[in-house]
Amino acid sequence: MQLKKLSCITLLASSLVVAESTEHSTSLADLLFYRDDNLILLPYGFSSESMGRVGGAGAIIQGVLQPQTTLVLSAFVSLKEDVVVNGEEKSEYTRGGFYLLDNFGVPGSDRLFFSSYGFLTKMPRQNFYFDSSHDSNDKDLLVSPATNNMITGMLSYVLPWGEGIDNPEGVYEIEEGFAVKRENAGGGLPFVTGRTSIGFTLFYQHQSIDSFFDALGAGIDAPAEWNSNGLRLFLSHDNTDYEDNPSRGYSFFLQYSRDFGKFDSLQSWDFLEFKASNYVDLDTFSFTRQNVLALNFWTAYSFSWENDSELRPGIDAHRPPMWDGPRLGGFMRMRGYDSDRFADKAAIYGTAEYRMILDYNPIKDGTFGELAAENIPLDWFQVVGFVEAGRVHDRYNTELLSDMKVDVGISLRSMVAEIPVRVDVAYGNEGVEAWLMVHHPFDF
Repeated sequence: MQLKKLSCITLLASSLVVAESTEHSTSLADLLFYRDDNLILLPYGFSSESMGRVGGAGAIIQGVLQPQTTLVLSAFVSLKEDVVVNGEEKSEYTRGGFYLLDNFGVPGSDRLFFSSYGFLTKMPRQNFYFDSSHDSNDKDLLVSPATNNMITGMLSYVLPWGEGIDNPEGVYEIEEGFAVKRENAGGGLPFVTGRTSIGFTLFYQHQSIDSFFDALGAGIDAPAEWNSNGLRLFLSHDNTDYEDNPSRGYSFFLQYSRDFGKFDSLQSWDFLEFKASNYVDLDTFSFTRQNVLALNFWTAYSFSWENDSELRPGIDAHRPPMWDGPRLGGFMRMRGYDSDRFADKAAIYGTAEYRMILDYNPIKDGTFGELAAENIPLDWFQVVGFVEAGRVHDRYNTELLSDMKVDVGISLRSMVAEIPVRVDVAYGNEGVEAWLMVHHPFDF
């Protein structure tokens, strides 16, 4: 089964499962993998319906100028794929790249941090659901080559409350993928314990669509380009023992996003979202190192969305773009459905995950040789079972709790270079979807 969509930040080292080397030989791992104390270089390759057969390379740089700062860089390209664009056969290929700069301390302040993320991509096949309501047909879609470009810049201020007093950077001592000396962390009173941040994000995203014929060959009045720019204001509170892989405690996040319709924006829009997570540390089995029940709730509402007015046929006035706003489907929420499959004025979502970190780690136990054990930064494997339920609706009322979409799935995750990496496979009533991504889904 091909993976439906992938984030190329997931530098899974499938190429790192190598033969054992000798002291005087150069192994495949030497050629494909490089690591020193702060820099990890990884090649990767995959096949997906939207991107084709892709190869690329990435770098993860820990401690860039400051101990808590991480920089990730990647570039990728695919083989050519035959696609149909406006009734004519063409050859297209994926190409692009991305970067992530995370948690850089602003000089002159010990509480102000800057993060930025951006990407440039051209994909030969991308699915667009212009009718994305709860009862819409998944066959009513546009499949087209598309260009997607995005850049964000975020400033966050850690308030001098709880852990933010003595550890505003959020730096922990990590051993074998676990935070140590955190026995008393996780839980407690909101804002009195834990770390609390406020801040804002500036964003810009551009999307262009090459084709104007849907899956049935009928012409549609789709926007050739959809540009959006604006501001997000947020409040974030983390009261867990380890933000990247919590075993106990809770967190919540409140954010308001607005595009003011300025510059080259297609139209103005806004939406408000709230999410909360809770983590319960459970007894382990003989074959596990950690068992956790992870629960998450998310809800969103767009005040500006006008269901009874259209910017153009098929595009409601003042709705968020198809990649933003109250939406379900994809690697974040409702993983048993296509990316951005459902969207409307309001959304609600909940999930439960049972996470088990295994005692078994063939990388560290020497199964693939001493070189792999010493140099591949893969600390543990985790098996996860999950169930999700959610719905979108044109009003925020009790209808959101009726006839909800449901999916179930299983996930294999690993801690690679202190970043959780996951492969999720989920089943919903429209089929099976598989996703390759970084971080637990609650982080997005």
